[in-house]
Amino acid sequence: MEAVNLISIATIAFLGAFGHCIGMCGGIVLAYTGAKVDPKWHRSHQATAHLLYSLGRITTYTVMGALFGYLGSVATFSGYTVGGLFLFAGFVMILTGLSIMGKVKFLTIIEHSIMKSEWYQKSFRSIMGNQTLFSFYLLGMINGLLPCGFVYFFAVTAASTMSPLWGAIVMLIFGISTIPALFSLGFFTGLMQKGKLRQTMITIASIAVIIYGLFMIYDASKFIRNPERSLLHCCD
Repeated sequence: MEAVNLISIATIAFLGAFGHCIGMCGGIVLAYTGAKVDPKWHRSHQATAHLLYSLGRITTYTVMGALFGYLGSVATFSGYTVGGLFLFAGFVMILTGLSIMGKVKFLTIIEHSIMKSEWYQKSFRSIMGNQTLFSFYLLGMINGLLPCGFVYFFAVTAASTMSPLWGAIVMLIFGISTIPALFSLGFFTGLMQKGKLRQTMITIASIAVIIYGLFMIYDASKFIRNPERSLLHCCD
């Protein structure tokens, strides 16, 4: 992948986290902050707990990225297939951007949560009752499995790399880029949950996702016109 693509992924994830992720996962962050984080803990201990929660999410996302990257690699047979995957990814990104902006209900439709499943509820209750630092990591891991349209967007991007390694890197960058927003929400308890800053981030993230989607569609057209084109030159 080109460096510009990785920078775009990091930028979109960073901005989108202040909008969609806080709205989607903010309740969980505030819940575990109130139930698991002891106010008497030193601030460095609290910070470690929140960082371990994010590290757990990142672990799940990275494994997911490797899996989607592998699936993308085995599903690719020609330049036309590559172009079709890029085209699909581009349209998903545009719909995601419009959904974050509130213009369509794309993310709402596909975010069918598994939070009501017996497995999740049992695991969640067990981990919420534990205050060890490792429990924060485990909580992040299981919450990384929750269906989320924004995660799906990056999963499709990971699949479009057609490489387990690059798929993992895409999701790793995504996870790392969401840390500032969710860490701030947990550490400063609600600082980023409301106000003009979050709305500004939502708008910028929406536009960035749409623009990136248009670039993906443009790359798709180059593969469809030239099926022999190499993925390594997709940004030429």
